[in-house]
Amino acid sequence: MRIIGTGSALPKKVVENADLERFLDTSDEWIVTRTGIRSRHVISDERLEDLGRDAAQKALADAGLAPGDIDLFICSNVVNEYMTPGLGCIIAAAVGLQCPSMDINCACPGFIYALDIADSYFRAGKVRNVLVVCAEEPTRMTSWQDRATCVLFGDGAGAAVLTEGEGVRSIRISARPDPEKIWQFRPLEPTPFVTKTEVGLPLQMNGREVFRFAVTASIEDIQAVLAKEGLTVGDVDYFLIHQANLRIVEGIRQRLGVPEEKFPCNIQDHGNSSSASCPILLDEYKRKGLFKKGDKLVFSAFGAGLLTAAALVEW
Repeated sequence: MRIIGTGSALPKKVVENADLERFLDTSDEWIVTRTGIRSRHVISDERLEDLGRDAAQKALADAGLAPGDIDLFICSNVVNEYMTPGLGCIIAAAVGLQCPSMDINCACPGFIYALDIADSYFRAGKVRNVLVVCAEEPTRMTSWQDRATCVLFGDGAGAAVLTEGEGVRSIRISARPDPEKIWQFRPLEPTPFVTKTEVGLPLQMNGREVFRFAVTASIEDIQAVLAKEGLTVGDVDYFLIHQANLRIVEGIRQRLGVPEEKFPCNIQDHGNSSSASCPILLDEYKRKGLFKKGDKLVFSAFGAGLLTAAALVEW
């Protein structure tokens, strides 16, 4: 399969680090030094499904396809206002899709997990065109009194249209099950029979452990997808790394020994938008004209689970 269209959408409200100083014990210097983030887009009066719709429509227009041309829709999302139906159905209705829709919750590597699922459908001969939308609002998961977590995240949606062809050359998805590193518990509606204690908590994260895991796992995944195609790090034109923390991205870059110009970044004014991170980064730099035909791109993402993924794409 190959990528023939991309799209993205961001909330209009931009929250600067200075805005956070008004109610958090933090500063712009503290945040930038530890994360590289200066601002982030945060949902205010928008609905997440509207951002997903906008990203999808832009990707379809970029691909030159209509909603009726899509054979499968995969939506990646961690949390939204609906328990059911899945967010994918909500977005599909808004876009006018009539194809099967599935939702996945693979946290930050969700875009690459969706690529892997789509690849299986293409190899089975079941589809001609697939739409992937990653729509995320992680700012709704954190406590905005916890400076260690809330400063990290931003909201947004990214989308990609896939069709038959040669382009996505190698994908690796993996898991290191360890839910204690990043988690959030949200109690369900009680019943007359529930006797266990259920206490809701905002997002909990062991930052140091996640940092070490992310750098190590990303290096392993990147080397694996390249080795599968007989390539080296030097053969790659651009690395599109999940925008979780600039220090993590820099740690990966330095371990690989790659120059900065091969590592496009937008975390400075986006923050961590979970699975939407990679497709937003792809769309923004594609529209800037960074990629040319034949360029080799490597995606890498890591997140709660702990799940990781990487993909090698020839543009």
